[in-house]
Amino acid sequence: MIEDFRLPDLGEGLPEAELVQWLVAEGDTVALNQTIAEVETAKAVVELPSPHAGIVRTLHAAAGDVVAVGAVLISYELAGDVAPAAAPKASVAVEVVDDGAEKEPPNLVGYGAGPRSSGRPQRRARVGAGARSAAGEVAVLDSLVIDDAPHDANPSAEPADVLLERPRSTPPVRKLAKELGVDLALVSPSGPTGLITRADVEGYAQRIGGADAGLPGTPDPRNPPVTAPIEADGRGRETRTPIRGVRKHTADAMVRSAFTAPHVTTFLTVDVTATSELIASLRADRALADHRIGVMAVAAKAVCLALGANPSLNSRWDAEAAEIVQYSFVNLGVAAATERGLVVPNIRDAQELTLLELADAIGLLATTARSGRTSPAEMSGGTFSITNVGVFGVDAGTPILNPGEAGILALGAVRRQPWEHLGQIALRDVMTLSLSFDHRLVDGEQGARFLRDVADVLREPGRAMLLR
Repeated sequence: MIEDFRLPDLGEGLPEAELVQWLVAEGDTVALNQTIAEVETAKAVVELPSPHAGIVRTLHAAAGDVVAVGAVLISYELAGDVAPAAAPKASVAVEVVDDGAEKEPPNLVGYGAGPRSSGRPQRRARVGAGARSAAGEVAVLDSLVIDDAPHDANPSAEPADVLLERPRSTPPVRKLAKELGVDLALVSPSGPTGLITRADVEGYAQRIGGADAGLPGTPDPRNPPVTAPIEADGRGRETRTPIRGVRKHTADAMVRSAFTAPHVTTFLTVDVTATSELIASLRADRALADHRIGVMAVAAKAVCLALGANPSLNSRWDAEAAEIVQYSFVNLGVAAATERGLVVPNIRDAQELTLLELADAIGLLATTARSGRTSPAEMSGGTFSITNVGVFGVDAGTPILNPGEAGILALGAVRRQPWEHLGQIALRDVMTLSLSFDHRLVDGEQGARFLRDVADVLREPGRAMLLR
């Protein structure tokens, strides 16, 4: 018995994911819940467990393909030719932490997306090489287009849960079809397993357009081709990279934040010599050798303390409900630059942690982020964020808010420079703090008081050791 496994909703509500790599091959025998592939969503790299035990018969997508949620990913011949009992859903659930915000119930990995109504026009998936549907064709997502079919005027009618698909083809063939204005859904495939070839597209274009089809190689003098400039050594002058994964998610979030929340950024330069001395002392203590304590940990503690005294910075603007949501906990986001782009996982209930515990949590988040293993749950539900631009030698910045948060604090580089101390000029460690906040939620005075409170802790970090 052949059983298809479709790409599930990974608990993020995203319509697609990129296949990073297969961990199995056609002909392999796999066990129930064995990891079969890694996929990258807009938020994280996720391992997919096998929902069946059996033999892999067909892999319907290749590494690098963008696959639509609900598309067939892999086909099995079930062990014993008998369908296994349903796997316990908890064994493959993506962790979702309740942060007090209302959300749709998460879907479980391996069980697909449940029906939902968005109130938007239905879309159809334009699919490329790879997966089969019940009709026997493909389902790897290239892009989404608004369905041009007429919609039922009856608002109570249930939309059909069907993906409209097109025949299989390779990227160069799809590009050629686009150049020639050919709809691949109308082209009869001649390649193996129903693959549309270049000859199929050219032949179809000639049949419907004759000499006016404008095939490559027969340039139309009325429409000369536009080519990219070529350097003397034959190399192009520009490189195009698809916008997807973390980069796409970050771009969308930053644009949404910048054009929704009125940003204000204020700055304060502070003497952090005592913080530097504390860090050096703790690092020299052999009993603390397993803890990597740095300025980020001390700043994280300072932020948690300052948020307690300035709660407006730990809130959210709920436009739909016309309410300001005030949090009684701190889920502290820590910005991390990775090869995949910027991610901001958060530390749950950071206000409850000691300085050492915060240092350990920040180190773990950074290590996980660099390995690309940050989970979706770790990047949702943040209430305030910090970022350290000082590691790049930058003194200050105007950070953009994480959507749904009231503030973000940037730490600048620690520099040794002349500074007034106890009525004398001396060389001191100095750092600039940059606070961006949502002016709908935070007044200028509130922002300034919060920044002053953070600076006071960094100026006298003993407070961070004594207070929780």
